[in-house]
Amino acid sequence: MGDGEKLRTGMEAVARHSGVFLMPPGTAVETDGSSAPFELGAMAGRQLLIVLRVEKTIEQESLDVSLWGSEDGAAWGVAPLFRFPQVFYRGVTPAALNLTEQPQIKFLQAQWEVNRWGRGSPRPLFVMSVEVRELD
Repeated sequence: MGDGEKLRTGMEAVARHSGVFLMPPGTAVETDGSSAPFELGAMAGRQLLIVLRVEKTIEQESLDVSLWGSEDGAAWGVAPLFRFPQVFYRGVTPAALNLTEQPQIKFLQAQWEVNRWGRGSPRPLFVMSVEVRELD
């Protein structure tokens, strides 16, 4: 078991309950965009596990996913709370997001940017999901 797999297994083991999705499994992404605002409710001001799952890609493309926070679900600020590392391939990327010192954050939103280069269709395609779980 590699270090990344140990981290992923350990983080998922401490997740309090099944998560909710900012982007449900099977979401196809071909252009830049953002998810609907998600109201955190009881998860506000807590430590969260955010899981990016990329189920399908095509060659010669990249995906940048960031998480944004808001007090009211309308104003998202000028900088994200967190950016995932740039993605080129299928896989699972877990990340911890600590909101304990930002209790004013009541909403989350995923935003993404896609890029495609090289031969073939100029339109990128990623099939992905973003899940949020509370950590103990």
